[in-house]
Amino acid sequence: MLDFTEAELLADHRVAERLVADGRICHGGFDGAGAYVSPRTLHRVPAIDSWADHHVATYGTELVDIGLDAFAANTPTVDQARLLIERGAPEPIIAILTRIGTVEGFGSFLRFVPVPDLQPLFVESIAGTALAHLDRGLIEAHARDEAGFDAEAGHRDMWFAARDIAFDRPVTEDQTALMIERMGLTAMASATAATRRWPADTSYELEQLMERMVRLMLIEVSAFHTFAWAEAVLGDGDLVAGEGEAARLVSYIRADETPHVGYLRVALSELRDRTLIGDSGRHHAGADLLHALWEPALADAIGPRRADLEKLVRSEVRHALSDRTDSAELMDEYLSLEDAA
Repeated sequence: MLDFTEAELLADHRVAERLVADGRICHGGFDGAGAYVSPRTLHRVPAIDSWADHHVATYGTELVDIGLDAFAANTPTVDQARLLIERGAPEPIIAILTRIGTVEGFGSFLRFVPVPDLQPLFVESIAGTALAHLDRGLIEAHARDEAGFDAEAGHRDMWFAARDIAFDRPVTEDQTALMIERMGLTAMASATAATRRWPADTSYELEQLMERMVRLMLIEVSAFHTFAWAEAVLGDGDLVAGEGEAARLVSYIRADETPHVGYLRVALSELRDRTLIGDSGRHHAGADLLHALWEPALADAIGPRRADLEKLVRSEVRHALSDRTDSAELMDEYLSLEDAA
């Protein structure tokens, strides 16, 4: 089956028990055996698998992919986080968890990127594809997963709950807002790309949408470093509170992210292997258009964006240690662990 309604792509499995994080009802739940079940995956996961199989069989190409090893490991490292917490300076880790949750919430912004009428832009049919379902449930499901929907909490608040469980509610709402402002996330949320990378006769709306999807896929893949880091730190009962509950919450978020990577891979592959029609009637190879977006986005992700993140994290550490008498010594020890990673 290749065609699905929006209601089907947003449909949930029946669960035996709802997921409750720090007293708040979240999306997802647990089956009769106690296994976690991600939200909105009753039809969405089979649909992604069907579109992937159909595309590979039709075009004879592998799906767009990038390995986790293309991205640097998490900063700070597990050892650096352990050092700060053990030495009574958990504030940078708390700030980082706040940052992660806030960035997750930005995932809902994808629903505000216009999706043009796609079929007239392609030579080939897009019937029965992920592309054809972007505005028929796929993007909306992604947005709801990240930011929550109605009374159900999503990843944003699940990260905050993990933080609060592990560190015994370390910040107020006002302090959270100050952290967000200090880390420049307000500006990040409103930033938009202005430079065109596609020929002038192609759809600008489609270019914007595809660029967001490329960047989002790179973020989603690299985030698996973050999941591994957070599960290791938050699962250590000698470091944090909660008897591993915070780490389990992160594992549920990790499970929810897998369909995001899945549909992005399929949709970008469908673009790559098709031909776009420009306003002039000129044909443009999808592979060339994807390459024009992919290469600069990847270079930014592993270059300037990574450098900015490292600078941001070091700034948070220095901010947390600024009033301590052993600030210089502890900072040196922190940096030595970074060099050893």
